[in-house]
Amino acid sequence: MGHARIWLGGLAATLLLAAAPQAREPLLVAPMGASDKPAPPWHVVGLPQQSKPFTQFSVVTLDGQRVLRVEAASSYGNLVHSLHEDVGKHQLAWRWRVDEGIPGADLRRKDGDDSPLKVCALFDLATSAVPFVERQVLRIARLRSGETLPSASICYVWDTHLAPGTVLDNAFTRRIRFIVLRGPETPLHGWVSERRDVWADFKRLFADEADAVPPLVGVAIGADADNTQSHSLGYVSAISLE
Repeated sequence: MGHARIWLGGLAATLLLAAAPQAREPLLVAPMGASDKPAPPWHVVGLPQQSKPFTQFSVVTLDGQRVLRVEAASSYGNLVHSLHEDVGKHQLAWRWRVDEGIPGADLRRKDGDDSPLKVCALFDLATSAVPFVERQVLRIARLRSGETLPSASICYVWDTHLAPGTVLDNAFTRRIRFIVLRGPETPLHGWVSERRDVWADFKRLFADEADAVPPLVGVAIGADADNTQSHSLGYVSAISLE
C-alpha cells in the first residue's frame, strides 16, 4: 500500500486539472502584467494534503522579457493549464533554460525521481486501454481526488545526466513517460527553444496501449527536488500550443 499511496499522490499532483479555456486558444505563461504570479487559468497543484514545500512559480523579468521562474527546494509542484478535450494534431513550443540542475537526480530510480524542469502534455486515454492494475489505481485516484485525471502524460525533461533522446517511464507510474530533450551537454544559463509534435510523440511512447491519439486535455510545467532533497532553478517562456 505504501507504493500505491506514492503512486496515487504523484499521479494526482502531476495530472490534476481544473476548469478549461478554449482548446485552440494560444497557451502562454501570460498575461504577465505587473503581477509576480502566473495568471489564471494557470494554477499550482501538488500532492494531496501535501506537507512538503511546494515548488515556487513566479513571473520575473529576465533578459528584458517576462518569464516564468521555477524554483524547487526539496519540494514538489506543477503549474497546470487545462484544456477542453481536443483531438487535433498539435505542436507544443516553448523556450527554457536551467541555471541550477540536480546532480543527484536519476529518473530511473524512485529515490532519484527529480527534475529541474519539465514540460508535460496530458492526454485522456480511454481507461479500457490502460492495463488492468493501473486502471484500478487510476480509478481510485480519480475517486479520491474528485477530478477526472488524465490517464496518460508525456513529460519533456531537462536532465542532469541522461542523454537527449532518452525515453523512459516514470519510476512510480507508467501513466507518465519521459523524453529527455536536454542533457549534460547543454550549457546552463542559456535559453533553448523547443518544438514538439505531441501527436507523434504520443503514438511513439504509448504505442503499446493505443493505436489512436486521445484528446489532449492539459499542459503542465514542473520541477521537483523532494526525493533528492536538493535545489534547482529554471525558467520557461513563450509556451504555446499550435
